[in-house]
Amino acid sequence: MKAKYIFVSCLLSALTFTGCQDIDTFPEGDTITSDQKEEISELDPEKAEAGVNAIFTQFSQYMPNKGALGAERHNDIGYPTIMLATDANGFDVVSDNNGYNWTGFSITYEDRIYTSNECQMIWNNLYGIIYSANNVAKSIPEEADMTSLNKQYRGQALAARAFSYFILAQLYQFNYVGHQSDDCVPLITEANIDEATQNGMARATVEEVYTQIHADLDKAIELLSAAETEGMTRKDRRYINSSVAYGLRARVNLTMQNWKEAAEDAKKAIDTSDATPASISDVSKPTFWSMDESDWMWGIKVAETDEIVTSGIVNWPSHMGSLNYGYANYSQGMQINKKLYNSISDTDVRKGWWLDENNESPNLTTAEQKEWVNTYCKPYTHVKFGPYNNVVGQSTNASDIPLMRIEEMYLIKAEAEAMSGNTGTGKNTLVDFVKTYRDPEYTCSASSASDIQEEVYRQRRIELWGEGLSWYDIMRLNKNVDRRGAGYPNATSVFNIAAGSDILLWRIPENEIQANKALDADSNNPSAAVPTPVADEE
Repeated sequence: MKAKYIFVSCLLSALTFTGCQDIDTFPEGDTITSDQKEEISELDPEKAEAGVNAIFTQFSQYMPNKGALGAERHNDIGYPTIMLATDANGFDVVSDNNGYNWTGFSITYEDRIYTSNECQMIWNNLYGIIYSANNVAKSIPEEADMTSLNKQYRGQALAARAFSYFILAQLYQFNYVGHQSDDCVPLITEANIDEATQNGMARATVEEVYTQIHADLDKAIELLSAAETEGMTRKDRRYINSSVAYGLRARVNLTMQNWKEAAEDAKKAIDTSDATPASISDVSKPTFWSMDESDWMWGIKVAETDEIVTSGIVNWPSHMGSLNYGYANYSQGMQINKKLYNSISDTDVRKGWWLDENNESPNLTTAEQKEWVNTYCKPYTHVKFGPYNNVVGQSTNASDIPLMRIEEMYLIKAEAEAMSGNTGTGKNTLVDFVKTYRDPEYTCSASSASDIQEEVYRQRRIELWGEGLSWYDIMRLNKNVDRRGAGYPNATSVFNIAAGSDILLWRIPENEIQANKALDADSNNPSAAVPTPVADEE
């Protein structure tokens, strides 16, 4: 059943909300007040479970921000809103900025205006997850004699909170290294939520936010591992288990340049996960639509009865899909950066994840698929993500959405090994992975740590294309947003934005500045003009 989304405008301060002293309305329809919450886990385990469900329900919702925005936005779909926006900010997911493209403001960086819809949605969606995670953490305090179930619930809440703060930290400030003392985002946990409600909350430093992220993940791994040892397993891959928590900590350590720790966490994620890399055969056709696929560690579970699905077009596959009905049919879909596509070997199975210059892919073997592609797609459009139930052309867009795949862990491990001084080991990890699972003819000429890191980055751009991860690599590796030669159809979308430019950081929404007593206009990231287009190149 659906959860009613209690909107936490901007921050979690209850200044602009009704009923902020009450926990969210849970999936079964009951509302639980703050006074009742302390006894939830002991008196009614189902309510505690509902609190955890409320966290993960918020990852995929139909227009959760409609009330706050005062308008319907067809890219207002929960966490995938952030995936779409950040991919559009980069240079690998190319698209036409036309009337059917709901990522147009992100293509042009007009989303950085602090009154923009995207600005509000991203802030609200992430702090909404944090709010629900804080509710669970507060209702299930850590105790020496915690039950296995409560260990699992609290561990999932802490990991989800860490995930949200990690995304926020990368959107609202530059790299951890060199920016530790810079302002990041307000840091709200179950320990200070009452203070935040009464007095607002100022921006914490990058160091403080990452310290909390690490503390949450460390404890989540401890609790989830203990619960699993005691026989507790997650119901499905929409929930976080210990291997996902290790994977999240591997991401964090990679971003912090804790190379040794990142490699260790990636290995631990691989060793403890029930996921295995997809084979060459597995990815020789459109796929990546179900969390039951072998390589998924964590994803967003979508049901046919969800409102985002029954809406027809207000969902992630509508915007991202090439082989199903939706906005992509009319926006001309999403293409790969032509320079990146041309760097892929012809023996690499992933080259078939996109149409070539002749609008063909070896992964499309049926006349039906060819006919659909010829009608709706143009060269370099992706056919990576298969339609729901592999039924081409259907409008039931109930595909699951990937949040973490095991392949990413191999790439983290390779980069981190190389950067920690084990260049040979890192290179071997990379070569073994690509040759085994993607390109049997693959060779790697990189020899230095930095060259291996750059090759891993290229592999990440290919492997994780369209999965909402590319922006974080651009930021952590200090890459320019250089779209020259990428194939953007609009001259007004061709930029070469220098790393470290103010426009790359998101701004705290105006509503949050007004509602949060601890913030003012000077608390925000600098206002920056939208970038100026540059001449394109072949």
